Amino acid sequence: CGRGPQATGPGQGSGVAAIDQAHDATDHGRMSDSTVRLQWLTADGLADLERATDLFDAPVRRAWAERLLALDTHHLCLAWLDDDPVGFVSGVELTHPDKGTEMFLYELGVDERVHGRGIGTALVDALARRAAERGCRGMWTLTDATNHAARATYRKGGAATEATDLVMPEWQLGSPDSDRP
Repeated sequence: CGRGPQATGPGQGSGVAAIDQAHDATDHGRMSDSTVRLQWLTADGLADLERATDLFDAPVRRAWAERLLALDTHHLCLAWLDDDPVGFVSGVELTHPDKGTEMFLYELGVDERVHGRGIGTALVDALARRAAERGCRGMWTLTDATNHAARATYRKGGAATEATDLVMPEWQLGSPDSDRP
């Protein structure tokens, strides 16, 4: 991946690097009545990210959010329904000497109140387009085999899945209470 085109457009507050075309009731055959707007955040999008804190596993920490938004290889897109944040996808570009650069879909989250309306698929599609625009060779993620909703979303977004026996070792290198990004 490299620097892709940077479109600008009107957004919900500051921090808009690009607004993908709005997804209307016909996209993915599920959304209805309201238009979902997607917003790519940049370094000045902290206020919008903080408005979306309830979508994350834990509250957004300012120092970590500032670091994420400052890195051009880290991507975060918010989905808005009217004036409410209802979903997000985050991705990280990873480069390896024998694999080139790929986009890792780090996390996808959609407000439970709007599940089943195609918002997750729209976010995955947006990240895949961002990856392609930046020259990534592919995009991948991990999910639990029993997470049928996530697997269906990724399939709708064009992912091919392999049956594997993946194991995910994890190292805890610092205190979870640390403010160090």
